[in-house]
Amino acid sequence: MTITVLYFAGLRETLGIGRETLELPRGVSTAAQLRAWLRERGGAWAEALAEGRAVRVSVDQAMARPDTPLRPGAEVAFFPPVTGG
Repeated sequence: MTITVLYFAGLRETLGIGRETLELPRGVSTAAQLRAWLRERGGAWAEALAEGRAVRVSVDQAMARPDTPLRPGAEVAFFPPVTGG
């Protein structure tokens, strides 16, 4: 399945990319599985998307949980938590 992934704020700066279109391998069908698969790229990807690191995810512009399913054509966004002040 093909999806679009967006990276915002510090993630975009760290990863050096703001948007990409990906063909997901078999077994990657949830938000958590996508994050884990992207971490496998290593380097900055492993660090920026590390388990336990505060990263929010949305699927089709709705906040997502780790078990949120992905569908063909989905838009998935990763971004840091928003802080107020």
